[in-house]
Amino acid sequence: MIGLALGQLVVGPLSDSLGRKRPLVAGIALHIVSSLLALFATGIAMLGALRVFQGMGAAAAAVVTMAMVRDLFSDKAVAVVMSRLMLILGVAPVIAPGVGGALLVALTPVSSVVMASLFAYVSGASFVYQDQFGLDQQQFALVFSAGAFSMIGATQVNVRLLRRWSPLQIVRASLTAALAFGLVAIVVAHFEFGGLAGLVAALWIMLAAICFVLPNAPALALSRHGEAAGSAAALLGSMQYAVGALVAPAVGLLGNTSVALVLSMTACVALALAVMIGTARRQP
Repeated sequence: MIGLALGQLVVGPLSDSLGRKRPLVAGIALHIVSSLLALFATGIAMLGALRVFQGMGAAAAAVVTMAMVRDLFSDKAVAVVMSRLMLILGVAPVIAPGVGGALLVALTPVSSVVMASLFAYVSGASFVYQDQFGLDQQQFALVFSAGAFSMIGATQVNVRLLRRWSPLQIVRASLTAALAFGLVAIVVAHFEFGGLAGLVAALWIMLAAICFVLPNAPALALSRHGEAAGSAAALLGSMQYAVGALVAPAVGLLGNTSVALVLSMTACVALALAVMIGTARRQP
């Protein structure tokens, strides 16, 4: 997470000055070399250091991809393309644990805090589903991976919504919906309404609402900085991972329970909505 955050701050400005290709190739090469060296790590310290370099290399792909979207598209088209990219950039980190088990601008902090809610879910779901509800490894993989379908569906439905509403309108409505279902999830978790099924249903709807925000908020942020898309994408991406790294342990500190999980997620959404409302009031 640290490598991903720091790497984007380095690669973004370089891609503005040197072009997109060279920083991208260098980052991919760094990631490959670090991954290979990690196979021969002799201790946790060495492995941790190599993992940081892995993240720095992987950051090149994330930041250059977003910058290239802004280079090639504008206005609503940016949000449409970002919705497609969310299948890989946004949803893959959520699908991956399940598969493994089976086998700059005002909207920048909004996007970052919303992404932190997703990180809270990723970091805490295994403890809630397995320790609290007793799911085995295969059952957890199925439930966790199935939850990604609501996220995939949301990012693709977003493309259709953009034909009628602006990205800003979608972000506002989605944050409001995510907060509402977050509060429902807190009640469900606290009073154990519906058991696992009740919690999963509330979480999946909340995750879907969050995923309407993820492609639109970055698109709005990037659309205002076309002259420095690389640097803007770097700031956006680094803040997402930095905030995520701070929020993810919160679930563990609160006890790794279902209540802790939904409280952390809902708090992030509430903060994002508050930031957006406050920003809107300051703008003329």
